[in-house]
This record gives sequence, structure tokens and C-alpha cells, in this order.
Amino acid sequence: MANVAVIGSQWGDEGKGKIVDWLSERADIIVRFQGGHNAGHTLVVDGVIYKLSLLPSGVVRPNKLSVIGNGVVVDPWALAKEISELRAQGLEISRDNLRLAENATLILPFHGELDGLREAAAGTNAIGTTKRGIGPAYEDKVGRRAIRVMDLVNLKTLRAKIDRSLTHHNALRRGLGVEEISGDDLYNQLVEIAPSITPYIDRVWQLLDQQRREGKRILFEGAQGAMLDIDHGTYPFVTSSNTVAGQAATGSGLGPHAITKVLGITKAYTTRVGAGPFPTEQDNEAGRLLGERGHEFGTVTGRARRCGWFDACFVRQTVKVSGIDGIALTKLDVLDGFEEIKVCVGYRLDGVEIDYLPAAQGAQTRVEPIYEVLEGWKTSTEGARKWAELPAQAIKYVKRLEELIEAPVTMLSTSPKREDTILVQDPFED
Repeated sequence: MANVAVIGSQWGDEGKGKIVDWLSERADIIVRFQGGHNAGHTLVVDGVIYKLSLLPSGVVRPNKLSVIGNGVVVDPWALAKEISELRAQGLEISRDNLRLAENATLILPFHGELDGLREAAAGTNAIGTTKRGIGPAYEDKVGRRAIRVMDLVNLKTLRAKIDRSLTHHNALRRGLGVEEISGDDLYNQLVEIAPSITPYIDRVWQLLDQQRREGKRILFEGAQGAMLDIDHGTYPFVTSSNTVAGQAATGSGLGPHAITKVLGITKAYTTRVGAGPFPTEQDNEAGRLLGERGHEFGTVTGRARRCGWFDACFVRQTVKVSGIDGIALTKLDVLDGFEEIKVCVGYRLDGVEIDYLPAAQGAQTRVEPIYEVLEGWKTSTEGARKWAELPAQAIKYVKRLEELIEAPVTMLSTSPKREDTILVQDPFED
């Protein structure tokens, strides 16, 4: 039985929510494996809009098990709020359909504060984080001073772990000239929130192994995009976790052999939120049109996204780094009506043509896109559900992208509605 990992192949915001929702109907278990509540997925199901950050997309569907894996950093207050909001929309959320890895790291209130303090101090060198404490929480994880989900169960040992964490953080706060954190106050806050999330705790690695052996279909849901990967992205303008497909194994507790296919969600143009290099950015009328038509505002932050032409060069790179078997191409309809459409096929770096995005920060800012110009189309593609419903030039555009990124388009999305999807190959089928 196929198990599928879904990742973004660009800088996030590729439309993973709709595709994961579409695939979740075919899956039994949906697993989030990295990131935190800096991620945002908007789902439209039967005309109802659901906005998710921490919860896997499977929670909006009955008879599905949603799992928050150990690779996720969890703000317990944000999780409790999200559960409450979805219940207010009529969804039932209980241990029957939600589990939380016992060894996932917690985001604490001072993580978000530290995030904001450091961004403010960086000034023009700020990375552009969501200031939700994601980075500082991952730092504590690798620094071996994190408070983890399981620590909310054994309160006798929690205070000592808080003290260990605050030895580090209060030293930082003294250096930044801000008030130190009271260990007693933090302990009381955690004791108060614990009952809201402890009912969902489980040994996720064991649960998933058991479900896999029983032949259940598992869908691994990534957040952000491959070019925000801490190792392979546009460092330092990246997120604080690995966003490539390999993290699906590490962040869930299942071995790599359990992941049989990788689907890369890929927008028909390119967007980015926050600072960092963006070779094909269009700070002009074309970029404005892409943003308006694509409703390019962050689900979590509300920030306007930077917009530009499709970059086949770096998408080809992420296809290789993540082992992507096929892509789901989204928002093709946003390109309707353009006289011509540009696609980046390579770069020019200091006068030399290259076919990859270099790792060095300075080189990333100096690369110049090499464009191929394709003819646009006048006929609307919005709502198309068959290849025959697409204009000829739109089909040519899709086929050219396949050639350039060296991966097939296995799904094509033509509107936010889940039904408006052209399926070429079901990722769950061999």
C-alpha cells in the first residue's frame, strides 16, 4: 500500500492545503512532520472555509486519524485555541481522530518574545520570521534544554526542566535588557494548559508502525516549502526545520522505507513571504496582477506575498533534493489572460550561465534569471476538470514545465475548490 509524503517545492504557500485535503479522502492517517503554527493551510470543504496551522488537514474529514509528529514544535496554547475554533465550526476533535507525539518540543511564551526581540535588533538584516517562536524552540531542542509534550504529564520533574531552560533564557534576557522569566509563573501556566492537550498524547512512532503493518494508507503533510529548508534552502532566509521529504521519516518516527512516493506541490508561478533572495520577483504590474488574482496574502500572518514568474531552475533542484516523483501544479488559472508568460530556465552569475541556485547567500542575491518566453492564453482555465477543457497554450505551458523540472505533473489544480482538480495519476496508486 502506497504512503505519500507531500511537500512544497518552492517557498511555501503553494496550495498544499487543498491538495492534502483532496488526498486525505484516500488516506487513513494524515501526519504533520515538521514546522509549527507558523504554517497555514486554508481548506474549502462543502463551501465551509477552515484555516489550520498546527492541526493536520485530515481533521476536517470524518473517520480519519490526524497525527502531530515529533518533528513539529507545538505551542500548546495555539493548539488548544485551534481545536476550540474548529469545534465551534462543528467539527468533532477527540483522541479518536487526533494524536500528539509525546516527544514533540513545546513552544513556550518566551520563545515568541525572543523571536521578536532578535528580529527587531537585526534591523535591516532581519530574516522575516513570523515571530511565533519557531526558531528559538528548535534551538532549545537541539540545545537539549527543551520542554517536551511528555513533560506535561510528569509534573514532579517539570520544574527542574524549566529551571534548566531558564538558566539559558534568562541569561539571554539580561543581555537584551528585558525582564527575566519567573520559573513559578511558567510552571503554573503549563500546569493550567496541560489538560487541554495531554488527552491526545501517544507514542506516535509505535502507532504509525502498527497502522502501516495493518495496511493503512499514510499521508505525510509538510509545511512551508523546500526552498525554506534549513540545509537546502536560501539560508539564512529559511525556516528552522528541514522541509524536504526526508524529514517525513525523522519527524514521524517511521523509517524511510515507509514512504513510497513524494508529491511536490508547485505553484504555476512563484511567491515568497518575508526577506530573502527571489531571482524572478516582479516588482511591477505583472507582479501586482499575480498577487491580486492569486489572493496572495499569508493564511497565518496576513502579509502580502512577493510574486514573480515560475522558476524552473530551483524547482528542478528541489525535485532532486526531495526525490519528488511527481508534482501537483496549482493556481494555473491565475495566469489566464497574460499575453506572454516568462519561465526562468537558468541563471547568470557574474557573467557565467549556471543551472542551479547556488548555496552562498551573496551568490543567491547576484544571480540573474535567464527567461524563456511562452505564449499566454485568453480562455479561462478556472474550474477545468479535464485536459480537454484547457486551452492549447495552457497545456503547452504545463508540458514545458514538466520538461524543465524533470518531473511529471500528476495533478493539476484550477481553483481553490477541491473538485476543480485534474488527476493524471493517483499518488496512492502504484
